[in-house]
Amino acid sequence: MLALVYDRELTLREDYPEVHAAAGEVVLAVRVAGVCSTDIEITRGYMDFSGVLGHEFVGTVQAGPEHWLGKRVVGEINCPCGRCDLCAAGLPNHCPNRSVLGIAGRDGVFAERAALPEANLRQVPDALTDDQAVFTEPLAAAIQVTRQVAFGPGCRVVVLGAGRLGQLTARVLAGKGLDPLLVDAHGGKLAIAARAGMRTAPLQGYAPDGRADVVVDATGCAAGFDLAMRAVRPRGTIVLKSTSAGLAPMNLAPLVINEITVVGSRCGPFDEALEMLADGAVDVSDLVSARFALRQADAALAAAADGNHIKVLIDVAAQ
Repeated sequence: MLALVYDRELTLREDYPEVHAAAGEVVLAVRVAGVCSTDIEITRGYMDFSGVLGHEFVGTVQAGPEHWLGKRVVGEINCPCGRCDLCAAGLPNHCPNRSVLGIAGRDGVFAERAALPEANLRQVPDALTDDQAVFTEPLAAAIQVTRQVAFGPGCRVVVLGAGRLGQLTARVLAGKGLDPLLVDAHGGKLAIAARAGMRTAPLQGYAPDGRADVVVDATGCAAGFDLAMRAVRPRGTIVLKSTSAGLAPMNLAPLVINEITVVGSRCGPFDEALEMLADGAVDVSDLVSARFALRQADAALAAAADGNHIKVLIDVAAQ
């Protein structure tokens, strides 16, 4: 099987072992996969993962229960044990025994086939294209911010980072009636956001004034948190959406002095994400900036890491 494997270095393997589903799982023929910042950070040491990368996908069920066969699906990335206290408390995404697709203990989707629990599957509405549906996982992560933070009328919101997740977060917030300011150093990314109706500001000219009620850090780098602390008001909220392998010294005293609330935010609701995509509440058609065949998957990761792209896709079905 053809797969992009990370084991201290990236290797495109023609002979990767074929997928066999465990009890309660299905085998998926991957159609399209999306490159995420987390995939790039894994190649820099994040999570100490080895195996097939990739967790954003659209696939077709190839083996499993009959009622799923041939269905076009996306899938939740966390695979919990279903037995521990956190699972019983309704927090399976935080199960200490979980595997995570392409991130921790489970091969991902930068391959011709992948395996995932049946319970994780969500059928893709017929009206959605693969290129739209592949945004389900990152869009769900953007929606999660609205489930963790109360955004009141007139709430002043700053989103730091106009990459994949920052763009989606800003669009979700705009769809909730807010007017977020999207900040980034890349003029091309800001131009895309501006054409979609977002307020934008170049990082070079942005002067954080300590007045934002909520600041979402989607920069993907450790330095973003320092900027967020300078942008948020006293007793405001910083939402961290970045996962980074890098470490940076930081002065946390402003959090104490200004009584700032810090919220970590990760995975979100797939059902709501699919609904927003199907209803056109969030348009993602302008966010795909490059696509590669699976045999070029290493080049796809390089393109996603160069800072010039928003969403890079790997067209697995094109093999």
